[in-house]
Amino acid sequence: MSVKYDERYATHPADAKHYDTARLRDEYLVEKLMEEGTINLSYSQYDRFLVGGVVPTKEALVLEAIDPLKADYFLERRELGVVNVGGKGSVSVDGVVYELAYKEALYVGKGNKEIIFSSDDAKAPAHFYLNSAPAHEVFPNVKVGRKDAIVVELGEAVNSNRRTLNKLIVSDTIKTNQLQMGMTELHPGSVWNTMPAHTHSRRMEAYFYIEVPKGQAVCHFMGDPKETRHIWMGNEEAVFSPTWSIHSAAGTSNYTFIWGMAGENLNYGDMDVCQPDEMR
Repeated sequence: MSVKYDERYATHPADAKHYDTARLRDEYLVEKLMEEGTINLSYSQYDRFLVGGVVPTKEALVLEAIDPLKADYFLERRELGVVNVGGKGSVSVDGVVYELAYKEALYVGKGNKEIIFSSDDAKAPAHFYLNSAPAHEVFPNVKVGRKDAIVVELGEAVNSNRRTLNKLIVSDTIKTNQLQMGMTELHPGSVWNTMPAHTHSRRMEAYFYIEVPKGQAVCHFMGDPKETRHIWMGNEEAVFSPTWSIHSAAGTSNYTFIWGMAGENLNYGDMDVCQPDEMR
């Protein structure tokens, strides 16, 4: 089994202002997450947050601790969120099997030792997107199907930002230590997400873009609200957003993205809004 990982270090906002395109991408963009027969992980020093991609084909893939965790097993001191963005698959947690269809989620609590990912069909494998954060309490494992999500309609077509927000792993639906995850689907004709943009110094965030049509792209905006930067992204790519950075995007078509957060505040509405005409 192949497991690949990298580490991302925290950066000062004053330093980030001097990064060129290549450096911005190296520091914040996570490419090639979904690779058949492989577990790909990226470990960030922002709130010790971790993003990953798992694509099992003929053989199941086991999630084991990587060296930066200095743990006997992956969830020894962590919690885990999983969203399937591919074919049907399952996640076995200490022998209990949870079947996940497209866009279904699973929360796995601290202390579970054996996490095994499988696909129902190797020719149409599951694509499991992972978020993980440190945990101090043990909470139950919970599957969150599409019908279990809290659904909120946001934006307007006239502003090109009409979108459906699905709260999956959030404090309003299940108990977590600090991990929060959800999925936002843009309607046809809309391209802007998270607008007005915002920051929240109480927690960091990561975005994972999916359903980006072939030949199209998403321009992710980040940085200080008064001196923004951008990163062009493709399908099934993730980006880390530091606490001091905005996180918003516009696409050349509509798309979907999964957001994940960790930090000291579980209140989804805790944000410092930056109006469009205030940003630079």
